[in-house]
Amino acid sequence: MRVSGVTIPKDKRIVISLTYVYGLGPTSVKNILSQVNIDESIRVKDLTQEQEDAIRAVIEKDHTTEGDLRRQVASNIKRLKDIKSHRGGRHIKKLPVRGQRTKTNSRTMRGNKRNMATSGKKPTAQKT
Repeated sequence: MRVSGVTIPKDKRIVISLTYVYGLGPTSVKNILSQVNIDESIRVKDLTQEQEDAIRAVIEKDHTTEGDLRRQVASNIKRLKDIKSHRGGRHIKKLPVRGQRTKTNSRTMRGNKRNMATSGKKPTAQKT
């Protein structure tokens, strides 16, 4: 089954497999399934064609997913950078944006640079 251009796993429960689509989390998936009256415990491979079409229709009508959502997020970040807001500046400098501390614990944004420390290392062997 394909939803919003993503092939979702067949052997998982529908509640879990729909979260593979970018923009659909557990809560929104449960709301979608309740709208189309499908049991959450059913497997994707056991869905009928009508149920698949109903799920696709609700997702396309009510939710922004995949490429559109990624473009929207990217344009929001670009807008923050263009107006030179504080958050935009943090994005430009590749630092945490939402108030986290940066003296330690900001490895996700700054990259893992801990292996660059060279103090106490033996000097490399010299050519003779």
